Amino acid sequence: MAPITLHLRSEDKPLEHRSALTPATVRKLLDKGFIVNVERSPVRIFEDKEFEDVGATMVPTGTWPDAPQDHIIIGLKELPEEEFPLKHTHIQFAHCYKGQGGWDKVLSRFPGGGGTLYDLEFLEDHSGRRVAAFGYHAGYAGAALAIMDWAWQLEHGGQTPMPGKQHYKNEGDLIKEVKAELEKGLAKAEGKKPQILVIGALGRCGRGALDLCRAVDIPESNLLKWDMKETEKGGPFAEIRESDIFINCIYLSADIPKFVTEDFLKEGERRLSVVCDVSCDTTNPLNPIPFCNKPTYFDKPTITLPESEFSNPPLSYITIDHLPSLLPREASEAFSTALLPSLLELPQHSSAPVWQKARKLFDEKVATLPPKLQQAKGFLTGSTLPTARP
Repeated sequence: MAPITLHLRSEDKPLEHRSALTPATVRKLLDKGFIVNVERSPVRIFEDKEFEDVGATMVPTGTWPDAPQDHIIIGLKELPEEEFPLKHTHIQFAHCYKGQGGWDKVLSRFPGGGGTLYDLEFLEDHSGRRVAAFGYHAGYAGAALAIMDWAWQLEHGGQTPMPGKQHYKNEGDLIKEVKAELEKGLAKAEGKKPQILVIGALGRCGRGALDLCRAVDIPESNLLKWDMKETEKGGPFAEIRESDIFINCIYLSADIPKFVTEDFLKEGERRLSVVCDVSCDTTNPLNPIPFCNKPTYFDKPTITLPESEFSNPPLSYITIDHLPSLLPREASEAFSTALLPSLLELPQHSSAPVWQKARKLFDEKVATLPPKLQQAKGFLTGSTLPTARP
């Protein structure tokens, strides 16, 4: 039987340095008989030579559209906005299953070319648990930026936004910078460390946020750890308004009462000065933080609400949708290692629950497209993962 070929594409999203596959996981795939083609990448945290050294076949950047149709294209972030239909099986985050802005244009490209989407956000095992996620490092990085922004506001009086950030080589470098920035802010706050409310504290993302807070010596008494039990009464929540920093780490899957709104913030005394929406549902109509409705980026990490209404203290928010790229090496290693067991099941995809469920979900989502898009060339129900050839 001919082996399955995985084609690792170079990421196109600005400042995205993570990778769905690492040299370590590529080596294990090769050992199990896979062929792995790796696009050369000027932005990936792993050097091309690291993949060459483990035996990957290196191919030019951006060549995935011309790869043979039975090659499986694997990446992380969404593809560039293009019109051409997609003929391959793609494994990636596509951000088109929850009604996000432009979801139908993104999703329709797959049936349009006879391709298939296996969205990494929805790869689940038999118990419904995600097989791999970046949540921990998203929370970790989000908390780091939120604390640095809080300190920056104190140091500079809220007059200028926090400057852009670059990715860090390792967690130690990040912690060192957060501590240094926090010390500057504390000099203006008479040593009083921020009160931080984390909603979604029991999940991967929330655990990452809390671990970062502890790593930079935020006292446990300053950490409010909320999850479903604390939010079941429905918001808006005064505790958000009364905290210095609010970090949203929930996984949004249903319409819930808003956590906090601009009008609610104006109703009483406010300490809140930084919101980090790690969940980053900026275009989702169910967004529980409706004023966090525009994306921010590493080169411009914050948006400040109008000074005329939110000047004492200033209020800014962070909505970067690829926060783990602040720590690209650690985040990639953890994610790819967790994903590997499912990738190794690709030759037996027809009997592997992860891939069966992912295909079923794809079919269901395509069925919600307008009829003319559902009927685009190549849409067929059932499994279409490439099969090994005799």
